[in-house]
Amino acid sequence: MTMREWDKTSLDRLQGIHPDLRRVMDRALQAAPFPFRVIDGLRTLARQKELVRIGASKTMRSRHLTGHAVDIVPLVDLDRDGKLETEELFSWPLINKLAPVVKAAAAAEGVAIEWGGDWRSFKDGPHWQLTWAAYP
Repeated sequence: MTMREWDKTSLDRLQGIHPDLRRVMDRALQAAPFPFRVIDGLRTLARQKELVRIGASKTMRSRHLTGHAVDIVPLVDLDRDGKLETEELFSWPLINKLAPVVKAAAAAEGVAIEWGGDWRSFKDGPHWQLTWAAYP
């Protein structure tokens, strides 16, 4: 079996994230039923303020500010031409297929993680973060 590698966008977005979260994402990439891309990782304060202003984030206490969170989206062959592209950001059927894989990768690595798709309000399917309890 061929090992999957991160694309350039993902490698850029993985810069500055916590090494435990990186290990989880690396393991999940290999186990996932399809490749995925990291579209957001460590954020600047200015970027976070902008995301809150436009309603894309609800907090200035985002784990992205400290490198404790990433957002991922599926990569699929949308045109069946062999070229992988990011799927619609909130494609729940595909994101729901990634969730158990990421959770299993976290368990295998012994890393406490939470998924935005499990939140009661403002469900955020692409979002994964290290827990506040284990990573204050």
